[in-house]
Amino acid sequence: MSRTVIDLDDEALEAAAAELGTTTKRDTINTALREVTARYRRLRALDEARELVADGALDMDLLLDKSTYRP
Repeated sequence: MSRTVIDLDDEALEAAAAELGTTTKRDTINTALREVTARYRRLRALDEARELVADGALDMDLLLDKSTYRP
């Protein structure tokens, strides 16, 4: 863990804390960083899945067919 002194937008920090349900600046910032990272990873995975579907390498109908989940 590193320690950094930065100027923060207090209104943005307060809004983020309200959305994230955090109570301290540290928790708000760390949670926001994790959320942003996770969001962009999901977006990249979605883009990759779309490319697979477009290339015919992934059959969405088969994946969405719930009858194939369990016999």
